[in-house]
Amino acid sequence: MIYIALLRRINVGGKNKVDMKELKGVFEEAGMSLVKTYINSGNIIFADSHRRKEELPAILERAITGHFDLSIKVLVYSFDDFRRIAGNIPSNWSNDSDMKSDVWFLWAEADDDTVLDRLVIKAEIDRVKYVQGAILWSVDKDQVTRSGMSKVVGTPIYKLVTIRNVNTVRKLLGLMGEMEDGQ
Repeated sequence: MIYIALLRRINVGGKNKVDMKELKGVFEEAGMSLVKTYINSGNIIFADSHRRKEELPAILERAITGHFDLSIKVLVYSFDDFRRIAGNIPSNWSNDSDMKSDVWFLWAEADDDTVLDRLVIKAEIDRVKYVQGAILWSVDKDQVTRSGMSKVVGTPIYKLVTIRNVNTVRKLLGLMGEMEDGQ
């Protein structure tokens, strides 16, 4: 089965530096196959046919801690789960000079529709949607600083998400599809 691991808070602001080539090796040593990393922000696509999805985060977190001596949280999504989340992103959302659009991937503790009740959403500025496993958010670039969602940094809910822009999510989905087709 094809999976994606999303690591939280690596290679951000010079902290928790992790070399992607080394990380690929760590995943392979942990028993994952067809391991592929994408950009330097903790996106790892891999295959595993021996374990259940629910077992993988703990295995990978232990492997990362053992190799890098860093406590890094890992979210794992199956290709089907990731495709469902990405498929809910409105096609007109982008991450460019006019619009900022992100996917906030959720840890289990925050993964239900009541998560929206814990956010500051300004309906006239923010476009926000919950789908199982993620929050989809978009705002016009000239409104980012006025967005209620920008005030989440430093709150308890912020510690339960890892964020990727929609361009990255779409690229990762394509890479997962290529891997699936190549099996």
